Amino acid sequence: MAESRIAVYGAIAANIAIAIMKFVVAAITGSSAMLSEGIHSLVDTGNGVLLLVGIRLSQRKPTAEHPFGHGKEIYFWSLIVAVLIFGLGGGVSAYEGILHILNPKPLRDAFWSYIVLLGAALFEGASFVVALRQFMRDRIDPSLSFWKSLPIAKDPTTYTVLAEDGAALAGLAAAAIGIFASDQLGMPVLDGAASVFIGVLLAAVAVLLMRQARGLLIGEGIRPETAEKIRELALATTGIKTVARPLSMYIGPDEILLTLDVGFDPAFSADDVAKAVRQLENTIRERYPKMKRIYIEGRSTAEAAQLTS
Repeated sequence: MAESRIAVYGAIAANIAIAIMKFVVAAITGSSAMLSEGIHSLVDTGNGVLLLVGIRLSQRKPTAEHPFGHGKEIYFWSLIVAVLIFGLGGGVSAYEGILHILNPKPLRDAFWSYIVLLGAALFEGASFVVALRQFMRDRIDPSLSFWKSLPIAKDPTTYTVLAEDGAALAGLAAAAIGIFASDQLGMPVLDGAASVFIGVLLAAVAVLLMRQARGLLIGEGIRPETAEKIRELALATTGIKTVARPLSMYIGPDEILLTLDVGFDPAFSADDVAKAVRQLENTIRERYPKMKRIYIEGRSTAEAAQLTS
């Protein structure tokens, strides 16, 4: 989690500088798209701060009321971030664009818009690269590609920054096209259209982030293929004859709760069962370090077989 802060800090620093430049140039040129981009960067800055709050709160020690810790706190704050992107980023940008379309005003000195957009692209690009490297280093399965890893990512501090920066780069491109077309064709309505597009883009990204946060908040577990591999590990353990479907839940980006019902050989003594359980726990933790809370229930072979069916 400490490494995840790097991407968030980088995004906050970039967005503060970019927001200031965009608002100044929006005031000079009267560009609706540039104003929307300024709002976008301001919202992203606030979102970065909220993610840091989430990281800090999620690292509190377990209490009697929260015996499994506060790891899911980060999922709550990532949901708040997604709502802000949707409402403030997407909603305000689209509203500003519609106002500009209804009452178009010609741009003034568009040259400065291009300078700021170029500078913003450099800042956002640098932040995106930092977040991308962090994401690829921390992905669940190194063998999976970026696009396959993104939907199953569990650390919102990384994938949220990645999504924000990706949307920001796309928004900068849309703003540049809108401003250029508006300036060259003498059609200021196109600047407003670019602002509406930016708003729709942010709303779409926010919906995807909400969907991801929702799954983690309501108890998303490990992937089916990972669960099957754990069953295979259990069945390979001496004395274990049957294994029920593993039950799991992410209780934080780096912590998974796993429960397992297994059926032992009836000839096994209590000491043999305890030894097999310890062996299986060590094997699972060695293979999957994030599975820090493992609860294995020993049952008769018949009982475990019923749970498996």
